[in-house]
Amino acid sequence: MIPTSYPPAEEIARLTARMLLEIGAVNFRPQEPFTLASGLPSPTYIDCRKLISHPRIRATLMDFLTVTVMRNAGFEAFDNIAGGETAGIPFAALVAERMALPMTYVRKKPKGYGRNARIEGDMSEGQRVLLVEDLTTDGGSKLSFVDAIRKTGASCAHTAVIFYYDIFPETEKTLGDHGVSLHHLCTWWDVLAEAKAQAAFDSQTLREVEDFLNDPRAWQDARR
Repeated sequence: MIPTSYPPAEEIARLTARMLLEIGAVNFRPQEPFTLASGLPSPTYIDCRKLISHPRIRATLMDFLTVTVMRNAGFEAFDNIAGGETAGIPFAALVAERMALPMTYVRKKPKGYGRNARIEGDMSEGQRVLLVEDLTTDGGSKLSFVDAIRKTGASCAHTAVIFYYDIFPETEKTLGDHGVSLHHLCTWWDVLAEAKAQAAFDSQTLREVEDFLNDPRAWQDARR
């Protein structure tokens, strides 16, 4: 069923942050920083994969994501919903179900045998494809998925995520220069505001996280 009436974006962001905190998807650990895929330290870590195990929250957030995309991009803007391997696959399937559209997924690299394909499922020339993922940090990982979609002759001008870091200023430019618009439900700023409202972490932890969000590169450089 396609959702048509939901809260404004600000309330969606607050509720999404609340749900992520409720299921323990938000991790703040400034004293023992996490190591990101880039090798750099971070006092924050978000695990959106946990959402698939919480049906009520999962269903609500997928309604939110669907209505956000339709509000921003249009109600008849897409012909195919593609998930990025692996975290984006379940969310793409749930969005595709709500929008009554075909679902496909994009491999990170060709599987190396058989058709050696990166696109699984039926995607055809001329289709307008929405790329769905769990989150984005600097936007770079999305470009490979978008390029694989475009190689089929389909177009991909939009990507939708549950969580957007919103702390690296180059992110939306990186995507925009590639002809891709980003749609998201909440950011670290939304999560920090809700964590403060709930007193979900001690005040020192929240201060450290806020310092990181305000200048992540400086925070990381000081801890290399």
